[in-house]
Amino acid sequence: MNIILIGYRGTGKSIVGRKIAERLQVPFHDTDELVKEHTGRTIREIVEEKGWESFRKEERKIIRKLSAVKKSVIATGGGAIMDAENQDTLRKMGVFVWLSADVGTIIERMGRDEVSSEQRPSLSDNDLYRETVDMLEMRTPIYRRLADLTIDTSERSIDEIVDEIYRVLSRKL
Repeated sequence: MNIILIGYRGTGKSIVGRKIAERLQVPFHDTDELVKEHTGRTIREIVEEKGWESFRKEERKIIRKLSAVKKSVIATGGGAIMDAENQDTLRKMGVFVWLSADVGTIIERMGRDEVSSEQRPSLSDNDLYRETVDMLEMRTPIYRRLADLTIDTSERSIDEIVDEIYRVLSRKL
Protein backbone atom coordinates (compact mmCIF):
# COMPACT_ATOMS: atom_id res chain seq x y z
CA MET A 1 0.00 0.00 0.00
CA ASN A 2 1.13 3.55 -0.79
CA ILE A 3 0.69 6.78 1.12
CA ILE A 4 -0.63 9.40 -1.28
CA LEU A 5 -0.23 13.00 -0.15
CA ILE A 6 -2.78 15.46 -1.49
CA GLY A 7 -3.32 19.14 -0.78
CA TYR A 8 -2.71 22.62 -2.07
CA ARG A 9 0.68 24.18 -2.82
CA GLY A 10 2.63 25.08 0.27
CA THR A 11 1.03 22.54 2.59
CA GLY A 12 4.20 20.44 2.85
CA LYS A 13 3.56 17.48 0.56
CA SER A 14 7.09 17.23 -0.83
CA ILE A 15 9.06 17.78 2.37
CA VAL A 16 6.73 15.66 4.52
CA GLY A 17 6.67 13.00 1.79
CA ARG A 18 10.46 12.70 1.76
CA LYS A 19 10.59 12.47 5.55
CA ILE A 20 7.84 9.88 5.95
CA ALA A 21 9.35 7.78 3.12
CA GLU A 22 12.71 7.95 4.89
CA ARG A 23 11.14 6.88 8.18
CA LEU A 24 9.30 3.97 6.52
CA GLN A 25 12.34 3.14 4.38
CA VAL A 26 10.31 3.18 1.18
CA PRO A 27 10.71 5.11 -2.09
CA PHE A 28 9.38 8.65 -2.49
CA HIS A 29 7.79 9.91 -5.71
CA ASP A 30 6.79 13.51 -6.43
CA THR A 31 4.50 13.73 -9.46
CA ASP A 32 5.57 17.31 -10.29
CA GLU A 33 9.23 16.26 -10.25
CA LEU A 34 8.49 13.20 -12.35
CA VAL A 35 6.70 15.34 -14.96
CA LYS A 36 9.78 17.58 -15.13
CA GLU A 37 12.09 14.56 -15.50
CA HIS A 38 9.87 12.98 -18.15
CA THR A 39 9.41 16.13 -20.26
CA GLY A 40 12.69 17.92 -19.57
CA ARG A 41 10.70 21.09 -18.86
CA THR A 42 9.44 22.84 -15.75
CA ILE A 43 5.73 23.11 -15.08
CA ARG A 44 5.95 26.81 -15.96
CA GLU A 45 7.57 26.01 -19.33
CA ILE A 46 4.96 23.38 -20.17
CA VAL A 47 2.07 25.69 -19.26
CA GLU A 48 3.54 28.72 -21.05
CA GLU A 49 4.23 26.69 -24.21
CA LYS A 50 1.13 24.48 -24.39
CA GLY A 51 -1.25 25.40 -21.57
CA TRP A 52 -2.47 23.79 -18.36
CA GLU A 53 -4.21 20.93 -20.16
CA SER A 54 -0.88 19.82 -21.63
CA PHE A 55 0.62 19.72 -18.14
CA ARG A 56 -2.41 17.80 -16.79
CA LYS A 57 -2.02 15.27 -19.62
CA GLU A 58 1.62 14.67 -18.63
CA GLU A 59 0.57 14.42 -14.99
CA ARG A 60 -2.01 11.72 -15.86
CA LYS A 61 0.68 9.73 -17.69
CA ILE A 62 2.95 9.86 -14.64
CA ILE A 63 0.15 8.83 -12.28
CA ARG A 64 -0.73 5.90 -14.57
CA LYS A 65 2.93 4.80 -14.51
CA LEU A 66 2.98 5.06 -10.72
CA SER A 67 -0.02 2.73 -10.49
CA ALA A 68 2.44 -0.21 -10.56
CA VAL A 69 4.32 1.14 -7.51
CA LYS A 70 3.84 -0.58 -4.15
CA LYS A 71 4.91 0.51 -0.67
CA SER A 72 5.95 4.07 -1.39
CA VAL A 73 5.04 7.64 -0.59
CA ILE A 74 3.63 9.73 -3.44
CA ALA A 75 3.26 13.52 -3.34
CA THR A 76 0.77 14.70 -5.95
CA GLY A 77 0.50 18.11 -7.51
CA GLY A 78 -2.18 20.21 -5.83
CA GLY A 79 -4.56 19.95 -8.78
CA ALA A 80 -3.96 16.29 -9.68
CA ILE A 81 -7.07 15.22 -7.79
CA MET A 82 -9.28 17.48 -9.90
CA ASP A 83 -9.04 14.83 -12.61
CA ALA A 84 -11.46 11.90 -12.16
CA GLU A 85 -9.08 9.44 -13.82
CA ASN A 86 -6.30 10.44 -11.41
CA GLN A 87 -8.68 10.03 -8.46
CA ASP A 88 -9.61 6.50 -9.56
CA THR A 89 -6.03 5.48 -10.25
CA LEU A 90 -4.70 6.87 -6.99
CA ARG A 91 -7.56 5.46 -4.89
CA LYS A 92 -6.62 1.93 -6.00
CA MET A 93 -3.00 2.55 -5.01
CA GLY A 94 -3.28 3.40 -1.34
CA VAL A 95 -4.48 5.80 1.32
CA PHE A 96 -4.96 9.53 0.87
CA VAL A 97 -3.40 11.88 3.41
CA TRP A 98 -4.65 15.43 2.94
CA LEU A 99 -2.20 18.05 4.14
CA SER A 100 -4.05 21.31 4.63
CA ALA A 101 -3.09 24.77 5.88
CA ASP A 102 -4.75 28.13 6.30
CA VAL A 103 -4.50 30.67 3.45
CA GLY A 104 -2.02 32.90 5.29
CA THR A 105 0.34 30.00 5.96
CA ILE A 106 0.13 28.79 2.35
CA ILE A 107 0.92 32.24 0.94
CA GLU A 108 3.77 32.77 3.39
CA ARG A 109 5.31 29.40 2.50
CA MET A 110 4.93 29.97 -1.24
CA GLY A 111 6.66 33.33 -0.82
CA ARG A 112 9.65 31.61 0.79
CA ASP A 113 9.82 28.84 -1.82
CA GLU A 114 11.85 30.21 -4.72
CA VAL A 115 11.56 26.94 -6.65
CA SER A 116 7.78 27.09 -6.52
CA SER A 117 7.51 30.60 -7.91
CA GLU A 118 10.15 30.00 -10.58
CA GLN A 119 8.80 26.67 -11.78
CA ARG A 120 5.06 26.84 -11.12
CA PRO A 121 2.97 29.41 -12.95
CA SER A 122 -0.06 31.16 -11.60
CA LEU A 123 -3.32 29.25 -11.82
CA SER A 124 -5.35 32.36 -12.69
CA ASP A 125 -5.11 36.05 -13.47
CA ASN A 126 -5.92 36.96 -9.85
CA ASP A 127 -3.43 38.08 -7.22
CA LEU A 128 -1.93 35.30 -5.10
CA TYR A 129 -4.34 35.73 -2.19
CA ARG A 130 -7.49 35.70 -4.34
CA GLU A 131 -6.17 32.81 -6.43
CA THR A 132 -5.41 30.76 -3.32
CA VAL A 133 -8.82 31.44 -1.77
CA ASP A 134 -10.60 30.59 -5.04
CA MET A 135 -8.61 27.38 -5.65
CA LEU A 136 -9.08 26.19 -2.07
CA GLU A 137 -12.81 26.86 -2.34
CA MET A 138 -12.94 24.68 -5.45
CA ARG A 139 -10.57 21.91 -4.31
CA THR A 140 -11.32 21.55 -0.59
CA PRO A 141 -14.53 19.51 -1.06
CA ILE A 142 -12.60 17.04 -3.21
CA TYR A 143 -9.64 16.85 -0.82
CA ARG A 144 -12.10 16.30 2.04
CA ARG A 145 -14.03 13.58 0.19
CA LEU A 146 -10.87 11.66 -0.75
CA ALA A 147 -8.97 11.99 2.52
CA ASP A 148 -8.45 8.95 4.72
CA LEU A 149 -6.45 11.15 7.08
CA THR A 150 -6.40 14.96 7.31
CA ILE A 151 -3.60 16.93 8.92
CA ASP A 152 -3.55 20.71 9.26
CA THR A 153 0.10 21.66 8.80
CA SER A 154 -0.33 25.36 9.65
CA GLU A 155 1.10 25.35 13.17
CA ARG A 156 3.03 22.08 13.16
CA SER A 157 6.61 21.10 12.52
CA ILE A 158 7.53 18.64 9.81
CA ASP A 159 8.50 16.09 12.47
CA GLU A 160 5.12 16.43 14.20
CA ILE A 161 3.32 15.86 10.91
CA VAL A 162 5.48 12.84 10.05
CA ASP A 163 4.96 11.41 13.55
CA GLU A 164 1.19 11.66 13.20
CA ILE A 165 1.13 10.04 9.76
CA TYR A 166 3.37 7.26 11.03
CA ARG A 167 1.32 6.72 14.19
CA VAL A 168 -2.02 6.61 12.37
CA LEU A 169 -0.99 4.64 9.32
CA SER A 170 1.77 2.33 10.55
CA ARG A 171 -0.75 -0.41 11.40
CA LYS A 172 -2.16 -0.27 7.86
CA LEU A 173 1.26 -0.43 6.26
